[in-house]
Amino acid sequence: MAKKTSKGKVAEVVEEQPTLEVKQDWMDDLQICLTFLTRIPIPGGLVISNPSVAQASRFFPIIGSLIGFVGVIVATIADILGLPFEICILIALFSMILITGALHEDGFARTADAISRRVENKEQRLEIFRDSHVGVVGILALIFAVAVKWAALETFSLGWALVGLFLMAVISRGGLPIFMRYFALPAEGDQSKWLEQPEFDRSTVSAILALLVSFFTVGFWITIAIIIVLTIVTGLASWLATSLFGGKTIHALGALQQLSEICIILTIAVLGGD
Repeated sequence: MAKKTSKGKVAEVVEEQPTLEVKQDWMDDLQICLTFLTRIPIPGGLVISNPSVAQASRFFPIIGSLIGFVGVIVATIADILGLPFEICILIALFSMILITGALHEDGFARTADAISRRVENKEQRLEIFRDSHVGVVGILALIFAVAVKWAALETFSLGWALVGLFLMAVISRGGLPIFMRYFALPAEGDQSKWLEQPEFDRSTVSAILALLVSFFTVGFWITIAIIIVLTIVTGLASWLATSLFGGKTIHALGALQQLSEICIILTIAVLGGD
């Protein structure tokens, strides 16, 4: 469409077209989870222009199973090649870190670093998250977290170690939507897509999928024990996030995922990891 200006020139008038909101379907949800939770590329990228991690969160345990499966395959291949069992476990853990781009490990390290700093208020503590550098405490905390998982898995038989690698990846991610929905409002100034509140059905489906995998893998009682332990840990994490940061942050979510993995492995070690 064109119209004449006061000088006789023709100026084009661009009419704005209404933007159509595309609703996420299950395939979009899978692609979004794969993009945010891993470094696996999607051919052509995401189709949807404004992806919602919260609404896609029902598939967190599915992506967790993919990550766990990678660890299981790597550990199995390393064992077939005749590598020492301890090295097999270490390589498997490292492969799972690589496929996620150390997403949750980074959050764990930064959260530990922020907690350890002496600050006067919550705002100063949140500023630590914006620093691109991780302090010594954060690095040591991350080394400790990996070492605890490795030390616990190293005491298992190969079969139980593979079960542990798989379950810790599935359940720790399957429980995140519950924390995102029910615990601690987002900290002021943190508008990450990770902190959107999932709908009830999305968070419930995620938790149920993770628990079903656990029931069929390690049985009823170990699953119940894992639920109890993770409920306590998640409640404490919510309280700490509110007390120290004024609410949940994207880094606190990463820290919770890593703590959940440690708790899952230790629970299996106590109750069944022979």
